[in-house]
Amino acid sequence: MKTVLLAAGIGQRLSEISGNKPKCLLQFGGISLLQRHLIILHHYGITGIIIVTGYRADLIEQEVGKSEAANLIQLIYNPAYEKGSIISMLTGVEALAADNDFLLMDADVLYDHRIIERLISTGNKNCFLLDRDFEPGEEPVKLCVRNGRLIEFRKKIDDNLHFDYQGESVGFFRFSKETADGLVQSAKDYLQRGEDKQPYEECIRDLLLSSPDSFGFEDITGLNWIEIDFPEDLDKAKNNILPNILQLK
Repeated sequence: MKTVLLAAGIGQRLSEISGNKPKCLLQFGGISLLQRHLIILHHYGITGIIIVTGYRADLIEQEVGKSEAANLIQLIYNPAYEKGSIISMLTGVEALAADNDFLLMDADVLYDHRIIERLISTGNKNCFLLDRDFEPGEEPVKLCVRNGRLIEFRKKIDDNLHFDYQGESVGFFRFSKETADGLVQSAKDYLQRGEDKQPYEECIRDLLLSSPDSFGFEDITGLNWIEIDFPEDLDKAKNNILPNILQLK
């Protein structure tokens, strides 16, 4: 199995705290988010990792050089990284040339390694991760479930949508080769329409809504994780998440 890790963004909301470095180079417990990804993915037998870079790609390249898994890693530069995440997703998935299931992951997440174990071992060919324990608001990307099936995937949910429950998406996915082809075509369609500023999740949402029976999810409620977007996320990550994630032996 292979992985596409999206690490091209500027992370402008954290630029002063991060020293204008990519968010994946933020350190927790003396280890960068990027190194944590690489250690965990290597532990679970991921045989190839594509990292899509953009902003300060040189710093990410230096960090990758420190990894014991450096020979498994391919760095792909997206020169249009300022235009939005759809191009980064497209760049990574096209470079993957998927011939089997693969993982698609945001790089700015601190998480318990058992979350990856759930994605690796799931019986769903196309799998989302859902956490029911989340703070409502505009920022979380939400997954809505009705009768055991996913019916929506978006930040803003229609007030008239009926569902049994919802949770936050972790930003990690497992997809099949067929879904990779669909993501590539969807991304190209968005770009052709001039909608490059849309988040890459919209491409995934389109595939989900067009073929809901092809997608499933794992409920990872209770496993600790956090996406690092705001200064307050740094404090929560250090004080609440890091002390409560199970470390690899």
